[in-house]
Amino acid sequence: MELGEKRAAFAREGLGVAAMTYDSQAILKSFSDRKGVTYPLLTDPDSKVIRAFGILNEGMPKGTPYYGVPHPGTYIVDANGVVKRKFFETDYKERYTAGSILFQVSPEAAKQGWQEAKTNHLTLRWRTTDDKAHAGSRTTLVLEVALAKNMHVYAPGVQEGYIPVKWTLGSEAIVKSDDVRWPRSKVLDLKAIKEKAPVYEGRFTVEQDVTFAQQKPLQSAVRDGRLEFEGSFKYQACDQKECYPPVTVPLKWTVGFETLDSTRVPDELRRK
Repeated sequence: MELGEKRAAFAREGLGVAAMTYDSQAILKSFSDRKGVTYPLLTDPDSKVIRAFGILNEGMPKGTPYYGVPHPGTYIVDANGVVKRKFFETDYKERYTAGSILFQVSPEAAKQGWQEAKTNHLTLRWRTTDDKAHAGSRTTLVLEVALAKNMHVYAPGVQEGYIPVKWTLGSEAIVKSDDVRWPRSKVLDLKAIKEKAPVYEGRFTVEQDVTFAQQKPLQSAVRDGRLEFEGSFKYQACDQKECYPPVTVPLKWTVGFETLDSTRVPDELRRK
């Protein structure tokens, strides 16, 4: 289980892990025994806690086995029961991964899995917060840019005439991308031409959430149990004297693929 695999990493950040559902204790035990779940599974059969958090799915008809189910999501709660962060999707078939949540809570928690490319102007590293994907999983891609001494690149939103950094993703059939989260830039005073422009210098990190497609289109793209998707990072570097020709760095991510588990609990345990 994905959450169980990240349990130790969450613990290093001072966070415990638990899951709650409206299912009975017998259903949770059956599921836990079959999947080897190692973290607490909490039962809320009357959906009291689910209602208290305001996440009851009112779209489910009363009197059906599905009434009482919550909108799926994840909360980060402190020792006093105060919600610090929450992660929810509008589509119940899409879910934030444990790796993405861990990264957003503590970016330094996971440092492995980097790929790297070097140019004359910068060193670029990139990774994904999860090494596995399944239908509808929402993960975070991370780029880390380290510019050479005295180099700068122009930030998105720079005025016409300058070439800003640009991160693009292909593979639309595999992943759906959100807006790129760029860090705050600094304003560079170009006194020689009496202009000011937003730039990045030194080291900066860029993030982008992506959601994997549903089962059928994803399976058609699997090769030897793995998925590949590509992108690029384009920039124009400048120093104190000149601007160099634009450069496009190709990017590639490879993750393992896991099919969704649709096995149900024995009939005698199911909600009627």
